[in-house]
Amino acid sequence: MIAFFANIFGYVLNFLYSILQNYGLAIILFSILIKIILLPITIKQQKTLRKTAKLQGKLKEIQFKYKNDQEKMNNETLALYKQENMSPFSGCFSAIVQIILLLAMFYLVSSPLTYMKKVDAQVIENYTNEIKTEQNNGKNINYPEISIIKEKGSEDEAVYINMEFLGLDLSNVPTANLSNPTVYIIPILYLISSFISVRITNSINNKNNKEKEEENKEKTEMDAMQNVNRNMMLFMPLISVSVSMVAPLGLALYWLVNSILMIIEKLCIDKYLNSKEEKENA
Repeated sequence: MIAFFANIFGYVLNFLYSILQNYGLAIILFSILIKIILLPITIKQQKTLRKTAKLQGKLKEIQFKYKNDQEKMNNETLALYKQENMSPFSGCFSAIVQIILLLAMFYLVSSPLTYMKKVDAQVIENYTNEIKTEQNNGKNINYPEISIIKEKGSEDEAVYINMEFLGLDLSNVPTANLSNPTVYIIPILYLISSFISVRITNSINNKNNKEKEEENKEKTEMDAMQNVNRNMMLFMPLISVSVSMVAPLGLALYWLVNSILMIIEKLCIDKYLNSKEEKENA
């Protein structure tokens, strides 16, 4: 299934590349298009998060009241969600979409000749074997198609992709080029933008949560769940940067652009929803 999406994304990315003739610019425009396509889902998710924040007080009351009766607690929680016309699994779809995007983009930037340029598999295999012979070691190549682009792109237009972007080579893999300081620029910028995004998200969530309660001595399961979510939001950028260090820089560029767009998106959607609520309450 992931290969299917990587193939579809490859058609789009190759179309953009054919116009821009630059891999980096094509990735940036591709990121913007994906954000625009997913905008309705993102707005719906933001609305759900705001609505969930308003239910926190009621959810905590239910969990505290029925803490010794798990079945009753679950029934009352589901009844509350039904009453508010919400699903307790409403965030799952968005998470699944993000996972598919992440994996599909990894497939795409790791094998751009297969998914983007649609080069015949036999041609790729022949070039891979040729490179192994030239290296005279017979070892497996981590990213065969990236090696083909680097070493054979100047000889064969069919396997050439212009991966130079603002002085950076997007075909480079950081862990394979540790002595090259430029390979750290995009991952570091991505890490910084990710933490800014997390801070903004937490700020928006805290601002929108109008249910202020005094802390009880007993912590509810909801408190624990919120702590887990916060920790996940902090660790996800670290995990992503770790992956970007062992993948071609094209992936890190996509994540960087996506992270910057996410910051802008969150601020704009929050402002839009606040304005809409003010008009409804007026």
